[in-house]
Amino acid sequence: MASRGFLLFSMAAHVAFGAESIDLGQLVQRFDGIGGLSGGGGTSRLLVDYPEQYKSEIMDYLFLPNFGASLQICKVEIGGDAQSTDGSEPSHMHSSDDLDFKRGYEWWIMKEAKRRNPNVKLYGLSWAFPGWIGNGTKNPFQNPSILANYTTQWLQGARDVYGLEIDYIGLWNERQYSATYIKFLRKYLDDHDFKNTQIVAADGKERICDDMKEDQSLADTVNLC
Repeated sequence: MASRGFLLFSMAAHVAFGAESIDLGQLVQRFDGIGGLSGGGGTSRLLVDYPEQYKSEIMDYLFLPNFGASLQICKVEIGGDAQSTDGSEPSHMHSSDDLDFKRGYEWWIMKEAKRRNPNVKLYGLSWAFPGWIGNGTKNPFQNPSILANYTTQWLQGARDVYGLEIDYIGLWNERQYSATYIKFLRKYLDDHDFKNTQIVAADGKERICDDMKEDQSLADTVNLC
């Protein structure tokens, strides 16, 4: 199984802390960058209503290179019409025949991050899903084709409406995963011109590493874990 980094840009081979030295080349996992998260249900909701000067300064401190936090990843919640910790964020598809990419504020956050640093990586992850995805079963993986289309529509909206290319796509925040769906999603993404979007799996579930050892096709599909 190929070695996988955590995310983003690699550091120098050695980092010194006072008299101690850590050889990062000896580590199994590589530290590749620092990111910020807008997710968990409305955690950034108030930001978009701040006066322009203040919200602009906040975004500068977060994403301008070599200034403030200089974040290299912008991870956002894919709204799912459900309470997801601190509130809820609207979905781009309230139903199977609904599609609207003007809802929510995560699009604004990603565009502002990219405006300040064109090299920032973008990452989307669902905390929840509209009930129709799992046909009322609360299991979004029940029909992999429906979920793959739902996820890909979000990527398409990011590209077509906002000019954003999403680098990483996750499955379901801190919940179960489906190897069948992961493989289906990879094929669906490739068939819809998202070959460069990498799959991150599975959020907070280390058991997938054991599954990948036993399933080479799954290991070949997951880009980051």
